[in-house]
Amino acid sequence: MGRPVKEKSLTQQDVIAAAIACLDKEGEVALGVNRVARELGIKPPAIYKHLDGNTALRRAVALTIWQQYIEWCQQRTDGLDEPQALLRAGGRATRDFARSHPERYRAMTQFQLNFNDPETAPLIQEVFSFLKRVLQSYNLSETKLIDAMRIVNAAITGFIAIEQAGLMTLERSTDASYEVMLDALAVAIQHIEQVEP
Repeated sequence: MGRPVKEKSLTQQDVIAAAIACLDKEGEVALGVNRVARELGIKPPAIYKHLDGNTALRRAVALTIWQQYIEWCQQRTDGLDEPQALLRAGGRATRDFARSHPERYRAMTQFQLNFNDPETAPLIQEVFSFLKRVLQSYNLSETKLIDAMRIVNAAITGFIAIEQAGLMTLERSTDASYEVMLDALAVAIQHIEQVEP
């Protein structure tokens, strides 16, 4: 990453990009003002002009990664309309993002999005819009839609978390198991559609 010539030319996006570069190289422990300042070749006080400390830095990084993840999934599902194809493509895109950017994925999933937060609410809406697009052809009430979203999210994020922790030690291919899980999720959604509320 190129370093700004002067601290005065530094932008918030420069700080966030440097923080993500540190995260990719060293993990979440590198998400601190002092470490990011060293990455940029500046003194820490220059960062405080853009972000108010480590908490604000971590928040800005998480929000940026969430946006990157949403764009990643959208690119990999564009042009798909069939619900099961969308579910598979979205599930694969999430796992591919986690594999390509493991530290980003961990930082993103540890940051809680909140509907009452004006910065995170739009991200939640984008995620929900995608899930609704996947589930739109099913006849789901609002309650059933929430159940289906929770099941899909829990299954995919749970699988990825266990896989990243190195806990899938049986000899069967994790790729094959993941595909079976995605197929099973489609069956589970059909079940949710049919059960009484």
